[in-house]
Amino acid sequence: MRFFPKDIDTIDKVQLTVSYFIRLVLLLAAVDAVISKNWTVLFISLLVLFITFLPALIQRNYKIHLPIELEFVVAVFVYAAIFLGEVHNYYIRVWWWDIALHAVSGIVIAFAGFLVLFILYQQKKIDASPLTIAIFSFCFALSIGTIWEIIEFGADVLFGTNMQKSGLVDTMWDLMVDAEGALIISFFGYFYIKKRNRGLIGSIVNRIVKKIFTKNLDF
Repeated sequence: MRFFPKDIDTIDKVQLTVSYFIRLVLLLAAVDAVISKNWTVLFISLLVLFITFLPALIQRNYKIHLPIELEFVVAVFVYAAIFLGEVHNYYIRVWWWDIALHAVSGIVIAFAGFLVLFILYQQKKIDASPLTIAIFSFCFALSIGTIWEIIEFGADVLFGTNMQKSGLVDTMWDLMVDAEGALIISFFGYFYIKKRNRGLIGSIVNRIVKKIFTKNLDF
């Protein structure tokens, strides 16, 4: 029985292993929730489990290749944010949990925005300067962060949850941390395009882009 696809390297195997482990934990949590009749935990566990499969479903249904890195990031982030954060109260038990997740989300979302425009830029489908791409990456991440804060506010008002914790103070700190994470990617992304820096950002960009457009891009 083959657990991993053919022709993947060690890094991909590690990422897939972590993703599989997270799904197993979520499945066991769902089974335990049924036994203990904790329907809230059951709902959240199944919701997070479904989200972890979204990249694979998109890839299968739309016949496009998505890098394993995307599946790994989605699985880890939704598990940490929703399952550990909300179900196991890590937002309260670990004071820096919310800050860390918002910093990571700002970095990841800004990187996603940067990657999309960079691919279009490389394929000469858009005519944009490195500064424009950097600004878009920053604004894209901050926009998603703002939408998430609106969702938190709506959930607190409509369903009586406590996602915003300290209200306005929590919202503003979250947005500032989102902005800091997005600024980091925008800064390094700008210099990567400008100078083709082969540092950490460069190696990650090249790795992902080559997986998606191996036949179309010449690195």
